[in-house]
Amino acid sequence: MRTLGPRPLPVGLSRLMDRRAFMWLSAGSLVLAALACGSPSTDRDSTLTVAWPTGYPMYVMFTDDSTMFLVFLPLVARNADGELEGRLAERWEHSPDYRTWTVHLRQDLRWHDGVPVTAHDVKFTLDLLSDPNVLYAQPGGFTVTVLDDATYTIEYHHLLADEVGKGSPLDDYTVYYPKHLLEQFDPEDFGTWEPVGNGPYRYVRQLPQTMMEFEANPDYYRGKPSIERVVLKFTDSDVPELLSGNVDAVNYVARESLQALSEVDRFRAYHSSTPRHNRVIAWNLRNELFRDASVRRALTLAIDRVELHQVLHMPAGLPIFDVPLSGGQYRRGEVPDPLPYDPERARQLLHEAGWRDGDGDGVRERDGRLFRFTLLTPGEERAGEAVYIQSQLRRVGIDVQVQTMDWSLVLERVTGSQFEAALFVANASLDSPMGVLPFFGEESFIGYANRDVIALLSELTRTIAPDEIDRIHRELAPIFEADLPVTYLYPNVETSVASRRVRGLSTPFRADPLRYMDELWIEEDGGGG
Repeated sequence: MRTLGPRPLPVGLSRLMDRRAFMWLSAGSLVLAALACGSPSTDRDSTLTVAWPTGYPMYVMFTDDSTMFLVFLPLVARNADGELEGRLAERWEHSPDYRTWTVHLRQDLRWHDGVPVTAHDVKFTLDLLSDPNVLYAQPGGFTVTVLDDATYTIEYHHLLADEVGKGSPLDDYTVYYPKHLLEQFDPEDFGTWEPVGNGPYRYVRQLPQTMMEFEANPDYYRGKPSIERVVLKFTDSDVPELLSGNVDAVNYVARESLQALSEVDRFRAYHSSTPRHNRVIAWNLRNELFRDASVRRALTLAIDRVELHQVLHMPAGLPIFDVPLSGGQYRRGEVPDPLPYDPERARQLLHEAGWRDGDGDGVRERDGRLFRFTLLTPGEERAGEAVYIQSQLRRVGIDVQVQTMDWSLVLERVTGSQFEAALFVANASLDSPMGVLPFFGEESFIGYANRDVIALLSELTRTIAPDEIDRIHRELAPIFEADLPVTYLYPNVETSVASRRVRGLSTPFRADPLRYMDELWIEEDGGGG
């Protein structure tokens, strides 16, 4: 799971979809599973098989997906309580504004070929990621200086991702590569090598269109993992493979599949969510229908978001909110109270705004114009969600026409301001510093123009200090509560489903078996609870 925001694909590969960014947008359900009890198995021949999509590019698997955490270490990782703790990094210091860091690496780490891991590897990786031919980081965004083999400093010059100081212990997503093996490659060929890492598992082999195999690293600094062997089984039928017992776990389960899986007692589901990639209804505020904030409030009040989560089989207790949230706020549960479901109040606000059903046909009108609009919907998998919203708004006298089209066309229409309303993703990376700028900044494609918001977002692009980020979000909250430029529906939710024999997973910080494989063990009897 991405806890700190999206990472762009390399230049020339941007047409590839990130599987996770879309799997969480599908519709289905499973009740939150409890953390398994019991103690690690001593069976050293244990194997865990995970379903993985056929044809998923290897360079993405080891540069931008949870598979990379099998083989490579980040600087830090979140523990079961959601707190950051060291992995590559042993300790660190930072300046008061968090823009300069000194990071001390563990000195007992080796690459899988036996070569020591050093600060030169970290610098090499960060320089590689900011190469124009790779572009996983903005060129010129930081300077890395190696002080000795175990120590480096990093200074940030401009900040282009919120809450991510790439190369610092604020970042639990970036992994690091061996300089002595990769410096021979042209940056354009980055991702074409067979990975040699420093993490809990060593890459063994790949059978094209069939599987990829990993073995536990006996020299892993935290001790050899309990699960001896991990197999990624390439398949386009992950849920049938799980039901048949051919795989033990599925990452990023499509929501429409969860209902069937919830009825099978031998599986458990684990959920993680972040305030990134929020599903929203984007209103085009240039359109007469949506200019009035009281009307946007009525539209939000008219949608039962708790029931919507149930319809989409979201985990119980998923937060509902009407304002952008920082990652820290979300993890701590600091979520302002959202608007409730109140269709009667919605009808009253619409009436007060002059939208009334004078002819009794069930659709409100004002000055001869019907309150009717088209809701752009990305893909057939979103149709059920759109139909639910359509039915909710119909009850308060609003006629919604659902138009389904390919995601790329919805993106083109919305970012070009050629739409009335759309199911869309807010806080996603759209080639802007904060992701929220295209929605709410100076050149908002939804037509939102609030000078106070623009000023606060400008501040947000100039800091990576967590306290400052939280402060700015708190100042944004009352403005968004008043303006409601979009209707937030639900945050990004990623769900993994695993056999009960797999132990050590939990919601929300141990939900991804591939990312936390070294924390897991297998109990063959599946007992306990």
